[in-house]
Amino acid sequence: MKTEMKLRVGVILLILVLIFISVSCTLDSTNSLGKKIERVEQGLLADQSDPPWTGMNLADRMAYHKVPGVSIAVINDYQIEWAKGYGVLEAGKDQPVTTETLFQTGSIAKPIVAAAALHYVEAGDLDLDGDVNNKLVSWKIPENEFTAQASVTLRRLLSHSAGMTFQGFRGYARGEAIPTRQQILDGEPPANSPPIRVNFVPGTQYFYSGGGYMIVEQLLVDIVGKPFDVVMQETVLEPLQMDASTFEYPLPEKLTPTAASGHRVDGRVIPGGWHTYPEMGAGGSPWATPSDMARFYIDLMLTYTGQCENIISQEMVVEMLTPQIGDRGLGPWINDEGGDLFYFGHPGANDGYKSYMVAYPNRGQGLVIMTNSDAGDALYHEILNSVTNEYGWVRDYSILYTGILVILIIGVVMFLIWRRKRSGKPSV
Repeated sequence: MKTEMKLRVGVILLILVLIFISVSCTLDSTNSLGKKIERVEQGLLADQSDPPWTGMNLADRMAYHKVPGVSIAVINDYQIEWAKGYGVLEAGKDQPVTTETLFQTGSIAKPIVAAAALHYVEAGDLDLDGDVNNKLVSWKIPENEFTAQASVTLRRLLSHSAGMTFQGFRGYARGEAIPTRQQILDGEPPANSPPIRVNFVPGTQYFYSGGGYMIVEQLLVDIVGKPFDVVMQETVLEPLQMDASTFEYPLPEKLTPTAASGHRVDGRVIPGGWHTYPEMGAGGSPWATPSDMARFYIDLMLTYTGQCENIISQEMVVEMLTPQIGDRGLGPWINDEGGDLFYFGHPGANDGYKSYMVAYPNRGQGLVIMTNSDAGDALYHEILNSVTNEYGWVRDYSILYTGILVILIIGVVMFLIWRRKRSGKPSV
């Protein structure tokens, strides 16, 4: 009887082991692109630590968060592996979001501005560590007790450590007067933001400042001698064939049919569809597709790994992706989880739009997400968690979870056999 019971237990264990192996092999054999996309779409997680079987459907989460449209571009092996649009350009209408749909980028465009400025540093037109007032022509940073102790430099402006005021801008609704750059810098009507000034000693602390990037905008205009949108077009967008992107404001009429309207957290459309942002340097004005943004970040990763030098040199990209103060590089924030999990990223937020990007230079992988809702940050975090699991940007716990499940099954089977033995009933 004991021999028979042991044999049956052995058979059960063998079956369970085979199931475990089968599940493991299945995990490895379903890596077709279609399966990857499906798993991303079905695997949204509220928190990265949530087990995979709690994954949620993208369409359901869009409805839950009241996000009408989202567009995604996934980078793998230094190229866009797939891109896809979901939902509609405007709530209540049926024009679908596609990979060609334009979204306001928000601050995920700040690293592009930073790269343009660093390009002119390498050209000898700008000094990364010199007082920017020495290069500014049509406007100067007002001196005060803080600038008397340390200078405002380009390095500090790009890393948000120059002591500048004002984090972000709300833009201008349709019909509102649009201020000039100098009016924005000085907080003069019709600007709806306060003056951009130095309010602590430069270089002593981090304070996120869209205002600081407005000074970078002015700096580039002064040293190049062209409108800022033209500077960006010629320096970055054209060389990288970012044909769908523009820093021009207001959005050219010919592009409006493909532009996604912005929405509030309750799903209401912003009157007029969107606000106009004259704050080009702060990343307010650009419109782009995730695929176009991905082209820039692919180039940055390729330059970092020594495979090309289209906009700036490898040495300068390494400097750009080196923490300057806290986790801030010259543009993006930086993180390193060991091995090849060094990465950089940046969120973006305009009225009615939320966006996010992350890139892993040593893996050649990354992600750009753009949404047309103020609630888009909640959604893009869930998408990010799903893509992170699918592409292995954190440890993969799938086999561990399967192993735990197998152990639990074995435990239950052994308990049932023991209970039958104790009751005196024959084993089955």
